[in-house]
Amino acid sequence: MLPIDDARIRASFINATQRERAAVTLPAGFATLDWDALDFLGWRDPKLPKVGYVVVEAEGGLVGVMLREADGRIRTRPQCSWCADVTLPNDVVFYTAKRSGASGRNGNTVGTLACAGFECSRNARRLPSVAYVGFDVEAARQRRIEALREHVAGFVHTVREGS
Repeated sequence: MLPIDDARIRASFINATQRERAAVTLPAGFATLDWDALDFLGWRDPKLPKVGYVVVEAEGGLVGVMLREADGRIRTRPQCSWCADVTLPNDVVFYTAKRSGASGRNGNTVGTLACAGFECSRNARRLPSVAYVGFDVEAARQRRIEALREHVAGFVHTVREGS
């Protein structure tokens, strides 16, 4: 992911009001992020514990989505829909996002299971275990990174379809 500034981040949100955009708290350590290790920028708002943000380069530009963690607990240990990490090194929660445009203003939402702290980029970059003799772990890691990018872009596209 290419480095971006806070003004572009705030302007990128497709499902947030002007007031919500202005209130966005950027992630801790924003100035020192390792942009090369990120497939998307995702973080939880420290002032609003149930709110998260995802910003991705998709569909010809920078697109941001504001998410809310759903109330209630999931009964079983879920798998993240984005990184599909089977080792589950962190919590996975159900997030909802208002669709963009008139659809979102009418209350339509879309949901996804994602890593609670958006650790997906780190999870996808871990070397997988060797599945068999001759297994190419680096190629498998690259496939996981590409799949992560596709899954996040697909979710953002679904949110945008509401407009």
